[in-house]
Amino acid sequence: MAANFSLIHRTCKLVVLLCFLHISVTVFFYVRTMDIRFSFVQNQQPRANLTRPRHDPLPASGSRTEPGENSTWKGEDHQVDEPDQNATEEPAKELEKCPETSPLLVGPLRVEFNIPVSLEQIKKDNPNVQLGGRFRPRDCLALQKVAIIIPFRKRDEHLKFWLYYLHPILQRQQLDYGVYVINQDGDEIFNRAKLLNVGYMEALKEYDYNCFVFSDVDLIPMDDRNTYRCFSQPRHLSVSMDKFGFRLPYNQYFGGVSSMSKEQYLKINGFPNNYWGWGGEDDDIYNRLASKGMSISRPSGEVGKCRMIRHNRDKQNDPNPQRFDRIAHTRETMHKDGINSLTYSVVQLEKFDLFTKITVNVGEP
Repeated sequence: MAANFSLIHRTCKLVVLLCFLHISVTVFFYVRTMDIRFSFVQNQQPRANLTRPRHDPLPASGSRTEPGENSTWKGEDHQVDEPDQNATEEPAKELEKCPETSPLLVGPLRVEFNIPVSLEQIKKDNPNVQLGGRFRPRDCLALQKVAIIIPFRKRDEHLKFWLYYLHPILQRQQLDYGVYVINQDGDEIFNRAKLLNVGYMEALKEYDYNCFVFSDVDLIPMDDRNTYRCFSQPRHLSVSMDKFGFRLPYNQYFGGVSSMSKEQYLKINGFPNNYWGWGGEDDDIYNRLASKGMSISRPSGEVGKCRMIRHNRDKQNDPNPQRFDRIAHTRETMHKDGINSLTYSVVQLEKFDLFTKITVNVGEP
């Protein structure tokens, strides 16, 4: 009996000891777990401080908080010993120059005028064109800053087709460009060359363009490899027009679409201002270039193809009867008739989604 009691006593003591050991182990791991959680919270706090935007709280409506006044965010209260490398901003990468020949070009294009187009649809198709008809490439630095000058009066449907075809082409050519429609006010005889001079002057008031493309509103290129930019010599771009059977009408022809650098343009004193009515000004411009020792560069006949929108000749744009006499005296008149004698007044300047329209009074003959 005594032996059995002793065995039970030892067994009870062993059970009590095991219970105590179990409780001790449980308490140990509980405390350890609490330490880990506390440490985790402390480690997370600096990271939260690091990623929190360092801005002052927005002021209440109607009030203004100047920098350094009434600021509740104090950077020194949130020191970070180990900054997160992922939170640092890398400096903006400087753009490389665009290639001489754009990789976005597709070559020959189908150009048709039988389906009307709307300005709304053109804008939707060209979301990267900015107000006033401005565009620049996003992924490279354009080689030239090009102002495209369009002499204009009462040709709204033609302008829609021009914008519809040219904006996609010019963007693929990776140009930094702007489109300027120079609208002659009133019903006086049309003066194309003077409007081109006005376009040159007005475009430079907005941006430091170094290249100027002078384009009739009714001519559309049929190949985007015909780049609307400037070259070492003045460039004639509308080489093969359907109007002339896709042939150059004569070697001195410089009408339709052409481009000049700022230096080339100033060297010939711009364009003549006294050609009222149709014809003659493009030949006068050719004579100016030739007199200054410049030659005309052109794309190939295939690349330089373009289509003209068929139309009747505008009213107040009859052939200029004095054009042949004026052309014969270009060398004598070019130094006093040009950009240095230009007079005009701006009637209205309008910024549209796809172009800048400048209505001007250029006087009368």
